[in-house]
Amino acid sequence: MPRLGAGATQIGKTFETRLRASGVAGAIAPAAPDLGVLAQRLGIPVVAQHADPYEAGPHTGYVVPEAIAAVGGRGSLLNHSEHPLLPRTIAATFRRLEALGLVAILCARDVARSGRLARLRPRYLAVEPPELIGGTRSVSTAKPSVVSGTVAAVRKVSPRTHVLCGAGIHNRHDVRRAFELGAEGILVSSAVARADDPAQAIDELLAGFP
Repeated sequence: MPRLGAGATQIGKTFETRLRASGVAGAIAPAAPDLGVLAQRLGIPVVAQHADPYEAGPHTGYVVPEAIAAVGGRGSLLNHSEHPLLPRTIAATFRRLEALGLVAILCARDVARSGRLARLRPRYLAVEPPELIGGTRSVSTAKPSVVSGTVAAVRKVSPRTHVLCGAGIHNRHDVRRAFELGAEGILVSSAVARADDPAQAIDELLAGFP
């Protein structure tokens, strides 16, 4: 089943059930057309994959923060490697989300960029080397210094920011190693979205949480 529409709802409900059983906190970031549906049907936080810095009005084709809030979204990813933004755009969008009480999960591709984005003092910052996204090698095993280095760089600037890591994380060993390196959570897409059995994939990932 495609992981959109009804498929997204199915994964979302499975994810919610597994999270509650495990006691792990989590959120889901569906494609934009599914955002409102999942926000209404799920009891876990639903966030957008992207947001733009504009106000509601004549901005056809953009995802304005007001629209995310209006359908029950709790925030948005920003600057994912598959949708990179200029630094000034990240800052402007971050401020717009914060002003509306929405959570911004900033994404960075390496240690240096993580340290710079930490100056915004976001609640969450995720490091994801783009060359490992969607692959079979996880950042926590292939590039552990990126995770530990990001944790150190972010804590130096913004101690209250929670550092997440993503890219290539597929199993409990990848997750466990991420926590050993100082991360406080993970960002996952293909490990679940491409899995033959998403429920089994979710269970495998959750098994690595402390």
